[in-house]
Amino acid sequence: MKKSIAFILIILATLTANAQDRSKWVNEMLEAKHQMLIEEVGLTPTQQEQFMPLYEAMEKEIYTTNRDARTLAASVEKKKAPTDSEYKQAAEALSRVKVREGEIEAKYFEKFSKILSKRQLFLLKQTENKFTRNMLRGRKH
Repeated sequence: MKKSIAFILIILATLTANAQDRSKWVNEMLEAKHQMLIEEVGLTPTQQEQFMPLYEAMEKEIYTTNRDARTLAASVEKKKAPTDSEYKQAAEALSRVKVREGEIEAKYFEKFSKILSKRQLFLLKQTENKFTRNMLRGRKH
């Protein structure tokens, strides 16, 4: 019995450590992305104060949209015999993610345009794409 409890405690500790490692990694990647945006877009300290909270809010909205769609899809996957209606609902949610992301980005673009110059708005998108490419290249290796 004591061995079983010890085994369970080791598994829980490992799961907790893995979750903490993942959380730490995510936070480090977000910090790296934000630093890259600040440098490559050329944000002044005043712009940073105004822009970064908005950018983080946009990221959170996009993350939530994606998470909700993935959660719905995972719940359908776990069912033994999902109905056609459940499949359709999950598929539609997954299909709408990109549309919703675009709507969120458009909403924040308007807000960003009050803070950033036209050139900086252009560099923002370029830098986001560059960061994603760099992340994908790193993942391959």
